[in-house]
Amino acid sequence: MFREINGLPGHVLVIHAAVVFVPLLAVLAAAYGLLPRWRPRLGWAVAALAVATPIVTFVATQSGEDLEQALREKGYGPEVLQQVQEHSEYGDVLLWLTVGLAVAAILLLLATRDDERVTRLPSWVSVLLTVLVLGLGAASLVYVYLTGDSGAEAVWTGVL
Repeated sequence: MFREINGLPGHVLVIHAAVVFVPLLAVLAAAYGLLPRWRPRLGWAVAALAVATPIVTFVATQSGEDLEQALREKGYGPEVLQQVQEHSEYGDVLLWLTVGLAVAAILLLLATRDDERVTRLPSWVSVLLTVLVLGLGAASLVYVYLTGDSGAEAVWTGVL
């Protein structure tokens, strides 16, 4: 499905969007939760990133699986495939962290909007959601690094 784009491995092209979007979502959602004065300016960006980032991350993981299958078909050795498998596992965890971060960010947006029904929520709800966003954001940043580093190491050490 995502194996090639104009003859190039699709994964190589798609991952850059995930590398940019995941940290942006983590940082902007954290800022939205921690800096109430900035919420009117950040809300639209957090909402857009909360929708786009899981999609981009899903496409990156799917294109990575397609690339892994192509490497298997070309007969790459077990040491290469083991390194690719490690990279793939990091990417799978990153996908779920990104989905969780996006859901938490959307819930935070909904909990902090100016609406009569929402203002009845206890104040601790937005605090709890902000803590959740911070935790998932930090974990997402760690896994973006681990995923990217393992993939770059495979490419730049001549494994792939």
